[in-house]
Amino acid sequence: MLKIGDIEIKNPVVLAPMAGVCNSAFRLTVKEFGAGLVCAEMVSDKGIVFKNEKTMNMLYIDEREKPLSLQIFGGEKETLVEAAKFVDKNTNADIIDINMGCPVPKITKCDAGARWLLDPDKIYEMVSAVVDAVDKPVTVKMRMGWDDEHIFAVKNAQMIERAGGKAVALHGRTRVQMYEGTANWDIIREVKQSVNIPVIGNGDVQTPQDAKRMLEETGVDGVMIGRAALGNPWMIYRTVQYLETGKLLGEPSVREKIDVCILHLDRLIALKNEFIAVREMRKHAAWYLKGVPGNGRVRNAVNECNTREELVTLLNGLVAEVEEKDNSQLIVG
Repeated sequence: MLKIGDIEIKNPVVLAPMAGVCNSAFRLTVKEFGAGLVCAEMVSDKGIVFKNEKTMNMLYIDEREKPLSLQIFGGEKETLVEAAKFVDKNTNADIIDINMGCPVPKITKCDAGARWLLDPDKIYEMVSAVVDAVDKPVTVKMRMGWDDEHIFAVKNAQMIERAGGKAVALHGRTRVQMYEGTANWDIIREVKQSVNIPVIGNGDVQTPQDAKRMLEETGVDGVMIGRAALGNPWMIYRTVQYLETGKLLGEPSVREKIDVCILHLDRLIALKNEFIAVREMRKHAAWYLKGVPGNGRVRNAVNECNTREELVTLLNGLVAEVEEKDNSQLIVG
């Protein structure tokens, strides 16, 4: 069992905090597929401090998602601490996570996200200030370094531990790599060996077999899955089952994919309203349709949908086409 502070997590499979994706509708869906821990998308410390309406809506957590880690980001100690204190006292999150890995320029230019990777002393100062201010366990998600010449992952992890951080999630890529190239699992193993707090490995976990291999090769306490779960919560379920039983379950049917896609859509509508949800769901629908025969034409049509009815009709129509084709092949066979 993975344990972060006093929070017990029933299995080592963790949903990564993906910006623009990990709202409550998506997290709950993934949680129901067995994730031990789900992480919310990063939230701006200043957005919380200044009570920005959109930011405050991002703090919503359904009790069924728990245990949940809520991630904040910022570059200034005062606002980061104030935001953490608000999350601590005014949300039902179980864990407060600090983003130290976001590579996008609009975040790093504010001295936030991956910019911290260049300064172990700042990491200690910022993390210890947050730890001292809150009761919930504090964790950090980081990358292995800024670029190939500045890889301070071991030192940074040690600073997080020294500051009172209860766990660290490490993505085995540099900021410069963004999401390209190959994740370095060797550095993940080095970090695991250098600290006593739990380490969660992240990067290039695309199959249940990858998750098992990461656990075995690096010794990490948990495996974080991000892009492989987009439109594919079965990746979470299949990974949990594979780790627990050694059995590799099959892929879902087209009907199963579309049913869960529509469930996700309805949760998003309840969370944000139909107008916003349908537009946001277009990218998710494309992910759910990945690998489905004839998905190219439908994916283009999805981008024209403006109502739930249009989108559901389109998706169900594709299922009917695929099932009819499968049935005709069975008859011919």
